[in-house]
Amino acid sequence: MNYKYYIADIFTHKAFSGAQVAVFPEADGLNNQQMMLIARELNLSETVFLFQDKDNQSSWKMKIFSPLKELDYAGHPIIAAAYVLASIGKINKQEPYSSLEFVQNAGAMDISVSWKDDEPIFVQYATKVKSTVDYYTPTEAEIAGFLGFDATHIDQKKYRVRLVSAGYPYLVVPLFYYETVRKARFNYNAWSQSNAPQTGAQEILLFSPKTPNPDSDFALRLVGPNIGLRDDPPVGTALSAFAAYLCSFEHLQKGTYAFGVERGEENIRRSVINLEMDHKGEDVLPLRIGGKAVMMAEGLMYIPQL
Repeated sequence: MNYKYYIADIFTHKAFSGAQVAVFPEADGLNNQQMMLIARELNLSETVFLFQDKDNQSSWKMKIFSPLKELDYAGHPIIAAAYVLASIGKINKQEPYSSLEFVQNAGAMDISVSWKDDEPIFVQYATKVKSTVDYYTPTEAEIAGFLGFDATHIDQKKYRVRLVSAGYPYLVVPLFYYETVRKARFNYNAWSQSNAPQTGAQEILLFSPKTPNPDSDFALRLVGPNIGLRDDPPVGTALSAFAAYLCSFEHLQKGTYAFGVERGEENIRRSVINLEMDHKGEDVLPLRIGGKAVMMAEGLMYIPQL
């Protein structure tokens, strides 16, 4: 059978920037094996398959695959799928925004699509996070050793290195300088000889509260033993842990906060993510994550029966 698909650049307003996601808006008839092969064929970070609920036209089941496996949860596909559905007329336009629901393996998500002049301009989804924060971390010298910078670049004044999990553990490392975030290079040998593997975190989230761009408040980057030295993967799945990390500090007063979070650079697919959080000092942290998108391509794929 022939299946139409679209490719959108996510968390950006510029073509050839942000993160690429493929969306199959009408995936009925495809099985898991076929979807896995399609994701490998397209070889993007994430490929999304949508199945509209026959009893609720504003709800879709969402299946997400990387080239390696099926994912139970991911944020970028939500933005991509909602933007594609709105762009091709699958969502009823309502001012100032349309509401819909995506059901991932991890559960249901409420989505809103904002419009301007009959065009979708912003997608946001809401989620709630339960997290654990561990203060046992490798030493500053160890961290600096496997990330390739001087230990004095680690911010231990306003922030601290902490291990945070909101379903998946991250070693969160605060840095004084944006340049250190961008220039850090993971050293596997130094990592394996440190105490870091004992934390269980396989990804390190580097961040700096200083960026050269006025539309962002934090610069984030993921590195780790399973991430290529030159890779700069999307940080959407780490945002829940990052928000929980910020709320773990006593100097952050209770209230609602909105941040611009950037990943990458202008010449290597920079993304800007809007992160809102309601810090109430409770076990559950309400989050709203949103961004813009650009339609880049559409195609037709012939899928043989398996």
